Parts: sequence; C-alpha cells; structure tokens
Amino acid sequence: MEAAFVDTKKHVESNDNQPRGHEYILRTTREHLSADHLRQLAKNEIRIIQVHSFISTKTCEIISNGAIELGYKPYINVEKVRRIGMAYYETEHEETLIDQYFATARKCQEQLRVACEPVGSPMDTVRCLLDEVWPAGANLQTLFGRKMFVGLSRMVEPGTTFLAHHDIFADDAPRMSESESVISQFGANVYVQMPNRGGELLMWHKNMPIAEFDEKRKGEYGINIKDLPPPDVVLKPNTGDLLIFDAHKLHAVASPQDKDRLALSFFVAYRGDDKPLTYWS
Repeated sequence: MEAAFVDTKKHVESNDNQPRGHEYILRTTREHLSADHLRQLAKNEIRIIQVHSFISTKTCEIISNGAIELGYKPYINVEKVRRIGMAYYETEHEETLIDQYFATARKCQEQLRVACEPVGSPMDTVRCLLDEVWPAGANLQTLFGRKMFVGLSRMVEPGTTFLAHHDIFADDAPRMSESESVISQFGANVYVQMPNRGGELLMWHKNMPIAEFDEKRKGEYGINIKDLPPPDVVLKPNTGDLLIFDAHKLHAVASPQDKDRLALSFFVAYRGDDKPLTYWS
C-alpha cells in the first residue's frame, strides 16, 4: 500500500548499529528456519523472523527484471499502489470482484512463475518450506470452496510509502469460518530489490482497535506515519532476504530514496500448533 510522500527520516534514524527493536527480531537462515520460530512469532515473543539470503543476488536480478517486464498495475481500490496479481483486499466484499479474484488466481500465479524463469518462484519455495517445517503441514487457503491466489508482487517507488496499516483476514472476509478461525496472521515477503537508502519496515507494538484505526486513517487505507509515535521496530531487509512478520501489528514502509523497492509477498494463517498453516495473497 502506498501514498503521497511522507518524510520518514525521523522515524528510522538510530543512534547505534543495531536496528530499533532488535530484541524482537529473530535472525536465521533458510536451512535453520524452524517450527519453534513460527511459534514464537504466533505467541508475540518476537515480531519478525529475518531469513538472511533466502535467494541469491543473481536470482533477485533475474526476478526483478522479469517482474518489471511483466508490468506493475495499480490496485483497484488504491490507485497509487502498484502490484502484479490481485490481492483479496481489493475485492471489498463485492461479489463481482470476488469472482474476478478467483477467476484470475491461477493465471496470476503462472504469470509470476514466468517472470521468475529460469530460476523458479521464491513463493513456491517458501510454500514448500513452510509445509516441511510445520508439523501439521501448510497448504493453499481456500475460501468459498475455491483456491486463493498466492504470490503478490508489489513495488514501492521513490517518494512514496506504505501507510501504517494492519492486515486482518476477518476484515477482508467477514463472517467466514476460514477467516475468523485465524489466531495469528503473518506477512511473508521476499525482497528482490532494495534501495540503498530508505525502504525500512516500520512496526508498532500497539494493537489498535478498528474504530481508532478508522478514525486515524481519515478515509485512507492506512495512517500517515507522521500522525503516529516513532515505530517500536525498524528493520531494513537486504536484497534476497525473507521476512516473516506479525501482520496484525500496525506496520508501514519508509520511503525509498534512490530506487524501487520490489518484494514478493503473501499472508500465512496460524490457527494453533496442531493445525496446518495456510497462505494466500
């Protein structure tokens, strides 16, 4: 999600070499990511899992070039946001848009795979990894008896930012057992291009009630970060990193300063230690 330029400098400056809120960031590698890490995230013991060098720099170059060639298009309901694929958030409970989402889900996944050739889609790799490490397994989320899309590609351009928002499946799909059974919701992002300056993930610990959030966002999809206190956690991912983070917490993106910030993303639902994880975009 993005909006007009917001000066984020005062929100991301730090007096030391550690990221702000570093004690809430668990750092690991692809081969060491574990179910225990995901449980810690679900239990609010940490805010972010950072998997270093999930994909190589060369792979990132291939994917970012393929995605740019494929072309980013605006969200239906937020014109300044550019993405490849359709997010379920865009449907806004409209039956025709819900049908469009499901009708294009498989096509969007195949488009991403084509854009990632010949190295393969990191989204498929993350999906398999979650299935391997989680005891109850992990699978594609279904809704209305239909498979959801997974693997949105999003661009944050210099001079823009993602407003502060939280992602709650039950808001996007109300009164559905699939969404209301979610205990914790994670965002999973693989960063295929990062700016040299800016582009940090900003996060606040406070869980903001829906009524307060709606009042503060003033008709936008999220809250301008200048209307919030400094974030509790600030982390700049490296190109090739995978971040898995608590999407129920208020979060935003600092404005890139020199080049586009490109990431592939989906959500992960946790419903209990003995339940499968599910994922969707």
